[in-house]
Amino acid sequence: MEKMNVKSQVAPYPYQRLAGKVAIITGGASGIGATTVQLFHENGAKVVIADIQDNLGRDIVNKLGGKNVFYFHCDVRNEDEISKLVDTTVAKYGKLDVMFNNAGIIDRPFGSILDTTKPELDRLISVNLVGAFLGAKHAARVMVPQRHGCILFTSSACTAIGGLSTHAYAVTKHGIWGLVKNLAAELGKHGIRVNCVSPFGVVTAIGGTVLGEDELAVAEQALSEIGNLKGQILRADGVAKAALYLASDEANYVSGLNLLVDGGFSSVNPTMMKFFNPEEETEIETETETETESEPKVMLRSNL
Repeated sequence: MEKMNVKSQVAPYPYQRLAGKVAIITGGASGIGATTVQLFHENGAKVVIADIQDNLGRDIVNKLGGKNVFYFHCDVRNEDEISKLVDTTVAKYGKLDVMFNNAGIIDRPFGSILDTTKPELDRLISVNLVGAFLGAKHAARVMVPQRHGCILFTSSACTAIGGLSTHAYAVTKHGIWGLVKNLAAELGKHGIRVNCVSPFGVVTAIGGTVLGEDELAVAEQALSEIGNLKGQILRADGVAKAALYLASDEANYVSGLNLLVDGGFSSVNPTMMKFFNPEEETEIETETETETESEPKVMLRSNL
């Protein structure tokens, strides 16, 4: 079972940035979703956790004291369940300000289109893309009459650079980015903002394996080494902070944005970097190889 650190690592803010807002977070029982639930709750939001991991979801509610946080079993592939999720939220709290379509799955770290099966493709599309589409549809249903709202998605840095993921996963995340742009165009006249957060690799339990502290540290360091921004490690709280900004009134005129949280990875050409800094690159590679020999090997399962 994935452990949740209830004590926030985020520096105190002078005010609660989501005070009075009501938010739904799909996939909120673990990983990036669970961290975002905690952060939104700390910032004054009434939060509804939507997930199929009932024990994890209820555990978060208990750890947060049960005040202004509620768990709702919801399979995002099922439109009736999504519709009931939104209706229950509005009935309980009177409105819906933020819909964070975060629920998602991965298939495998890498793979050729030649060995990708249709069931794999269908599975990813049904959760990552169809689930996000349905969440946005039913959020818009109640936000349009309100004349305000914020619809968010978790996409991926693979929307900005090729080769970071499998083709099936890339299809779903590019679909989300396309949906964001279309919805921003349609819903702007109703005062509704639509954006997505696209992280670089984040080590979570999304792959079905919960790592120990030592393995987690090795996996995070490995991702940091292949990333562009050195001296920093992207964790779930880094993605949650980006979502918090987009959900808050600080982003009141931000819509149609694909917010890349990738340390500049998608903006640089690694081949050119090696060409201009051959000695530095060789030194880094040598250090990495030495460290890897003495450390346990971990198969990375991350949100790319």
